[in-house]
Amino acid sequence: MPRPAVVLASGGLDSTTVLALARARGFAVHALTVDYGQRHRRELAAARRVARALGAVEHRVVAIDLRAFGGSALTSDAIRVPKGRPARAIGRGIPVTYVPARNTVLLALALAWAETLGARDLFLGVNAVDYSGYPDCRPGFLRAFQRLAGLATKAGVEGRARFRIHAPLLRMTKARIIRTGLALGVDYGLTHSCYDPAPGGRACGRCDACRLRLNGFAEAGAEDPVAYVPVRRAHLP
Repeated sequence: MPRPAVVLASGGLDSTTVLALARARGFAVHALTVDYGQRHRRELAAARRVARALGAVEHRVVAIDLRAFGGSALTSDAIRVPKGRPARAIGRGIPVTYVPARNTVLLALALAWAETLGARDLFLGVNAVDYSGYPDCRPGFLRAFQRLAGLATKAGVEGRARFRIHAPLLRMTKARIIRTGLALGVDYGLTHSCYDPAPGGRACGRCDACRLRLNGFAEAGAEDPVAYVPVRRAHLP
C-alpha cells in the first residue's frame, strides 16, 4: 500500500511539480492548501484544479489569516507588489513579497495533519536557485524544521516516527523544474503564479513570480500556457 505524504499545494508551478513528483515516487498524496489571506487568492482555485488533475487522495484548504499581521505585499494592501525588477535584483536581499514566517506556519500545519494521518513525509516546493530571496526557502531552514518535527510531536518523542521534509526542487533551476513537470505530464495551464493578477485573472507578467516563470519557460524551450495581460514579455534582463 502506498505510504501517505502531505504535500503543500499552493496551486503554483513549483508546488504542482512537487505534487507530481511525490505521486511518481509512489506516495499517496494528501494535498494541503493554506488560505492565509494572500493577495493572489486565485491560486486557491488553481490548487483545487491541480489536486483533482494529479489524483490527490485528499485535498484540504485550511484558513489562517496572516493579513492580521500584514508586513508583506502579499498580505497588505498598503504595500505594492514590485514590478519589472531586473534579474540581478531578484534574489538579492529579502523583498517586500516575503510573508513573515509563512513557510514555518505552513509546514507546522502540514506536520499536524501528517501526524494525524500517520504520514512521515512532508513535501514542499521551495527552491534555492531561481527564488526571490526568501529566508524560509533555504536548506538550513528545512534542516532545522525537520529537527523540530522530531521534538515537537508525540510520534517523534515516542520514537514512533522520523519525519522527513522533502524539497526535491531545492537545487533545480526554474527551467529544469518545468522540464521535470512536463516529463511527468503536468498541465501548467492549471497553475497560477502571479503575485498581482489583473481583475480578470490574467497574470501581470511583470512581478518577480511572473518573470521567473516566463524566463524558466523560455530557457526550457516551452510555451507558458497561462494567460497574461497584453504587455510585451521578454527574457529577464
